[in-house]
Amino acid sequence: MNETDSIIQTIAVYLIPVLFAISLHEAAHGYVARYFGDPTAANEGRLSLNPLRHIDPFGTVILPLILSLLHLPALGYAKPVPVDYGRLRNPKKQMALVAAAGPAANFAMGLGWMALWVVLTYALSVPQDDFFIEMSKAGIGVNSAMCIFNLIPLPPLDGGRIVTGILPLPLARKYAQIERYGMYVFIGLILMMQFGMLTGFLIGGMHILQSIFHVLLYPLIFLLN
Repeated sequence: MNETDSIIQTIAVYLIPVLFAISLHEAAHGYVARYFGDPTAANEGRLSLNPLRHIDPFGTVILPLILSLLHLPALGYAKPVPVDYGRLRNPKKQMALVAAAGPAANFAMGLGWMALWVVLTYALSVPQDDFFIEMSKAGIGVNSAMCIFNLIPLPPLDGGRIVTGILPLPLARKYAQIERYGMYVFIGLILMMQFGMLTGFLIGGMHILQSIFHVLLYPLIFLLN
């Protein structure tokens, strides 16, 4: 397989998992925010599960592709769902829950992709080099990476907002100020991965997460094997 074919295959395998991982991650923030009293995302049409409403051309498509070709976790981002924390019924506490909704969505999707892999592998005996097997593996990897990466406790990542929601108010206000440097934080984290300074943490976290998926799906594996 030449380099062009390899790139095309990578795009084909990763496109659907990346689009839905990023889009449902963002939509989850909006749904939880609406549940707690903020309809901003709903009013702007951002609760749709249609990936086209959430796509950022660079963050959703180009960046994950570049990272995957560099053999790094295929991370990316979508257009952030607007949340007006002031409209939440309990802004400080519920801000953390709104933030946690994104990684929780990725956890659920990763589990779903692994369930698909289990069915294809054990029930249908599909070869491991099959396109849909490769896509299910991509879905597991992408969602695991997004879940772990977004839990890094630095604003504007979800983990940073969770920490902000937990800290006492004076500390929370100071910690939240990091968010104004959000793009620099994101670029810095990508560079740390490139130089191997963060890769061990991400890969280790992904392995732990996927072990949890295996434990949760063990009854299904037992039935089908």
